[in-house]
Amino acid sequence: MKAGLEVHQQLATGKLFCGCPSELSDDVSLSFVRRLRAASGENLAIDPAAAYQASRGLAYRYEAGPTTCLVEMDEEPPHPVNPAALDTALLLALLLDARPLDEVEVMRKIVVDGSNTSGFQRTALVAVDGSLMLGGKRYSILSICLEEDAARKSGESAEEVVYRLDRLGIPLVEIATGPEIESGAEARAVAEEIGALLRSTRRVRRGIGTIREDLNVSIEGGHRVEIKGVQELRKIEQYADHEVARQRRLLAVRDELVRRRAPPVDPVAVEVTPLFASVASGPLAPKSRGRAPVLALRLRGFADLLRSPPGTEERLGRELAEQARSVGLRGLLHSDELPGYGLDAPVVERVRSELGLDASDGFVLLTGPDRDRAERAIAAVAERAETARRGVPGETRDPLPDGRTRYSRPLPGRDRMYPETDIPPIPISSEHLDRLRAALPERPAALRERLSRQYGLSDEVVRQLVSGDHVEDFEALVGRGRGPSLVARLLTQDLPGLVPPDGVAAIEPSLDALEALLAAAEAGRFAKEGIPTVLAAMANGAPSLERALAASGLSGMTAEELRALVDRIVAANAPTVQARGDAAFSPLMGDVMREVRGRRDGQEVAAALRAAIARVRATA
Repeated sequence: MKAGLEVHQQLATGKLFCGCPSELSDDVSLSFVRRLRAASGENLAIDPAAAYQASRGLAYRYEAGPTTCLVEMDEEPPHPVNPAALDTALLLALLLDARPLDEVEVMRKIVVDGSNTSGFQRTALVAVDGSLMLGGKRYSILSICLEEDAARKSGESAEEVVYRLDRLGIPLVEIATGPEIESGAEARAVAEEIGALLRSTRRVRRGIGTIREDLNVSIEGGHRVEIKGVQELRKIEQYADHEVARQRRLLAVRDELVRRRAPPVDPVAVEVTPLFASVASGPLAPKSRGRAPVLALRLRGFADLLRSPPGTEERLGRELAEQARSVGLRGLLHSDELPGYGLDAPVVERVRSELGLDASDGFVLLTGPDRDRAERAIAAVAERAETARRGVPGETRDPLPDGRTRYSRPLPGRDRMYPETDIPPIPISSEHLDRLRAALPERPAALRERLSRQYGLSDEVVRQLVSGDHVEDFEALVGRGRGPSLVARLLTQDLPGLVPPDGVAAIEPSLDALEALLAAAEAGRFAKEGIPTVLAAMANGAPSLERALAASGLSGMTAEELRALVDRIVAANAPTVQARGDAAFSPLMGDVMREVRGRRDGQEVAAALRAAIARVRATA
């Protein structure tokens, strides 16, 4: 396996080509509709990805609100590049030992999937030839770009896609690595390190959707496949492993087709509608498809190659169905899953006879709302089946929640690029770079080493603090006198573990509130084990620490009350204490802790219990 990453991080510097803030908003004050067409790039050729997107013939509705202006609507030329965003990209170039360009040129990248009102995305190459050291291995950084984010999809139908313009124009830094990554676990580690480097600038947006990774994967004999827009860092490894398994399955299919000497796929559709006139149920029954035709595609030599082999989820039949869905159909049926879906064995045999197939052949059946769309689907399926004879196609795929992916579009190429004529070139002087070098933040590796040495924390805790972007809050709370270990546990375990009730948005406690919480725990007002309970009450709206303690049932136990409680429980179990001696500690500790309920520290409770047991044994 070889893999590379493209990490895209939103910046909190304001939008890239206008004065609007880098914030999302669900308020919509107007909408408008446009259709987009593919145009040629600088080389006067049309990019295949753009041609595919335009061929879908969709209309795009755009919704605008308080964080958008005429620039996002493509009714006003772009403003000059946001200087804070450009400085952030240059800062990252210096942190990654990359070479900043002498002059930054903004380019137009043709994208006609509707995510940009103009039909292109503005992007600028800022630096090249960098490197990242991690675990003793050097990873090349091929490029660092600054570009505008796309609009976000808010709705979709068969004929129209709805986009919200609030995200369009938010600055993105794109960091692209070379193909030195050799496993899914390694891909996750590299993405995590780049994420920590981005957060060290203190100029990035935080939260789900603000950082996205494109994962490029290939195996020996396969092809580069781009998995576009992975948002959950923990799933990078899963996506990589699934893609390796998918490519291996496709190569096995290719090898078997070669062994069978399967002929080229005949792309001509065969109408077989009359064969299904008496089918009572399923997607091809007349009552399900109405007057729509049923088309078939012969796949000679494909028998038993369309389904999943034992022990894997990957199958060629799904790949073909994705092509049908790409032109607006719900899917298709293939011979390896039949009989089924309302089709019994006699109907299947009639289809095979009509198509003139033998036992080694397969076929595909599909129907659509009209003949034109069904024929376009058959053409796409035939092309994909023909590609199966050669192995793995290079393509862009979308990540799915279960760790698998689905076909999105062909891989784009250089034909989609041409210069932006509304923004002049931006010279980058050595004086400009010197000013940025004077204010470089700590690199993640140096930061981890310092935190470990200065605060005596374990390597794993330090890694969680840095990768989770908790360092600033950690050092602020420790600087106010709170214990490093307790602060680290609060930030890396207790806060991320908060789960608000369904339908309720959790309130993030302020730094002052967190300090008060830690101070109360360190003063012995309640046990440190009770911090998550009090924190949950604060996140659910408790207006003060006292109210949070009351709501958690953790206030009101003094040291004297603890001793009285322990004495009562030990006295009630005096025969057990006298019979078992120190062995009575464990069961009695459970009884005491159930009544203490986190109001006193566990070590304090244990000491009080041991003392009470010793007193009872001394008087026996």
